[in-house]
Amino acid sequence: MLNMVYQLKRPRQFEVAFKEMEIDDRQVIVRPTRLSICHADQRYYQGARAEEILRQKLPMALIHEGIGKVIYDPTGTFEIGTEVVMIPNRPVEKDDIIAENYLRSSKFCASSMDGFLQEYVQAVPDRFVRLPQGINPTVAAYTELVSVSFHAINRFLRFSHERRDVIGVWGDGNLGYITSLLLKKMLPDSKIYIFGVTENKLSDFTFADGTYCVNEIPADMQIDHAFECVGGGAASKAINQIIDYIHPEGTISILGVSEDPAPINTRMVLEKGLRIFGSSRSGRSDYEGLLQLYEEHPEVVSYLENIMGAEVEVRDVKDITRAFEMDIHKLMGKTVMIWNE
Repeated sequence: MLNMVYQLKRPRQFEVAFKEMEIDDRQVIVRPTRLSICHADQRYYQGARAEEILRQKLPMALIHEGIGKVIYDPTGTFEIGTEVVMIPNRPVEKDDIIAENYLRSSKFCASSMDGFLQEYVQAVPDRFVRLPQGINPTVAAYTELVSVSFHAINRFLRFSHERRDVIGVWGDGNLGYITSLLLKKMLPDSKIYIFGVTENKLSDFTFADGTYCVNEIPADMQIDHAFECVGGGAASKAINQIIDYIHPEGTISILGVSEDPAPINTRMVLEKGLRIFGSSRSGRSDYEGLLQLYEEHPEVVSYLENIMGAEVEVRDVKDITRAFEMDIHKLMGKTVMIWNE
């Protein structure tokens, strides 16, 4: 069976590759229907990764956030036509200590193997999770991004001490919005404060207990724990600001992705006895837990609709390129491609 795979050949240039897909009785085949563009996809598309990495990775199909419909399932796990969330993490082994998303042997779609930008996606059944009925399909398309925040918060609950009166979230973009929203829902007794740089973005955090511009933080501000959702060149400034305002023995969760090392004030990390941990990607259990949260608290999905950006119908390479170019110029929100047959 031939599968059309839309690969990024070089920055800003997609091409169609026809790849043979072997049918077997262990793997499910899904037709992608909605695909969400991530910052990681854009770094490849714009050629913002190191030249040696681009040479190593490309050509490659992008996209690791998306949903689709089951068209073939010899395992009997899903009925044909079932809507599913596609999990991009592809573990090849199990470990009693290390989670699937941290195993160095695991592959990841649109990073170490072709992503979801293809006519059909094939994987074993546990790489798909049934999508509950009634959930906005465009919001469902970026479930992967939300699952990363869900994963980080669950790790935070394991690592942090139980005084969680005030939690700060640095970052007023999509990741900061998602993380603070989930924190407010999962820790309803905690005050959630947002620290950002753009007043218009901060005004969208209507569920938060307070929002502050990073240049106008009250001198007496103190927090118990914090989440860094900034990344990039501003990550160092954000982390060091957190270190300044956090109580001793607090926990700092780092979520922002940076291409370059970020220097931090290790002296104060030591003096305050801080715990810093990083989180990346997610695993099947995170998807299951998040979708259960959606069902129990449908208002979460309603809030997530606020970060819906452009919805672009795509049929060919030209449409895909247009979607990526539109995504570059957005101010906020997730660009979702609606994949038409």
